Amino acid sequence: MLQDGEKGAIIQRDKKTYAVAPHIPCGVVKPETLRKIADVAEKYGAQALKVTSAARIAIVGLDEKDVDAVWSELGMSPGFAVGICVRSVKACPGTTFCKKGMQDSLALGMKFDGKYHGMDLPGKFKIGVSGCPNQCAETCIKDVGLVGMKNGWKVLVGGNGGGRPRLARELAKDLSETEAMELVDRIIDYFKANARPHQRIGAMLDKMDFEEFAAAVKGE
Repeated sequence: MLQDGEKGAIIQRDKKTYAVAPHIPCGVVKPETLRKIADVAEKYGAQALKVTSAARIAIVGLDEKDVDAVWSELGMSPGFAVGICVRSVKACPGTTFCKKGMQDSLALGMKFDGKYHGMDLPGKFKIGVSGCPNQCAETCIKDVGLVGMKNGWKVLVGGNGGGRPRLARELAKDLSETEAMELVDRIIDYFKANARPHQRIGAMLDKMDFEEFAAAVKGE
């Protein structure tokens, strides 16, 4: 029996079948990719296709013997649905599509996805990028969240929507895209160096002075 995450497969409730979730950066997908996912799901008798909260499409209810063939035919990399790493980056349509967008959240989300997705860290880490204060990417409950504002990016840190939910705290605002990316780099570097195994960044911040953390990652 495959272990959770082995070969990108996730054991299901019946303890017999598996789901795979191909990586779909920021939830943007071409029509031919959707056709391929549907064709592979039908060929291997999947029980369902599930649009996940991380903007992926999980193929649910596969036999273990078919997992390798499914990945081979999809020709896609697995999304990191389990493991101590950076999970998928969630981004709203921003100025690319949405009339309320103030900043290009989709472009920035794609940059974060390319740079961080799957990166090993002390604890699991979720990133969200919203193009306006409505925060449709749920940035207020992400480990790091970026919110598009009129004068640039606001950076939030320490959110968690899990068993002990907490809202992220504002770390900086009115940043350019380059400044925001550099700040996230420093946040992740600090987290790597200081977090305990399996600790989320919010839990780490609960144990220290927030202003001390802010000064460290801002270089003040």
